[in-house]
Amino acid sequence: MTASLKQNLHENKMTLIVSLPENRFDLAKAAIQTGVDAVKLHVNVNHRASGNVFKSVESYVEEFRNIRDEFSGPLGIVPGGSFNDISQSEMEQLISLGFNFYSIYAHDKPSWMLGLENIEKTFAISSNYFLDQIGNVKHLGVTALEASIIPGVEYGTPLTFKDVLSYNWLVQHVDVPVLVPSQRKLVPSDIPVLAKTGVKAVMPGAMVIGQTEESIKEAISSFRNAIDSL
Repeated sequence: MTASLKQNLHENKMTLIVSLPENRFDLAKAAIQTGVDAVKLHVNVNHRASGNVFKSVESYVEEFRNIRDEFSGPLGIVPGGSFNDISQSEMEQLISLGFNFYSIYAHDKPSWMLGLENIEKTFAISSNYFLDQIGNVKHLGVTALEASIIPGVEYGTPLTFKDVLSYNWLVQHVDVPVLVPSQRKLVPSDIPVLAKTGVKAVMPGAMVIGQTEESIKEAISSFRNAIDSL
């Protein structure tokens, strides 16, 4: 039976989620074999960090099936880069392909997505959000919050204590687990301090893992070791 994202976030000291730079089986397999807890893919997105353009669900059906067959853990999807990119028919198709959770910016998320069955619901906030307006969201059917709070012009720079304070504040004021994506150039030595804030998952993506099997294996291995050492 496939473990849920919620189960991972509850049971693990910290969960390791890879955000792949491309929807490719070989890259997913490299991450899976190196020990990720969850895999996140994209459709209908012009991706800032990787520079890649992700097409419609139909373009990746075989890749998605192959990845699902290879991996029994939580499989996530970013279903679009804007409100108008999200379609109910594609979401149903993604669920049928075995996706367990979705992640999307709250301002891009149609309200009907909260009613979808058989898929866990996470949402992201950006640097434009006021943190103190988030509050408790568990009762809305939300599994986790993705803290994508670093301004785009600062992508790829090192983690600062100001960031740590922001993540710490969210953990203390939101009633669902907080996930941290690698908008900063996260390094394994950041893991202990993020764990101290109570952050429940890190999500290394293109900024940190690169775009080859070799770079993904190297990065995921180093983060896996750091998390296992907590």
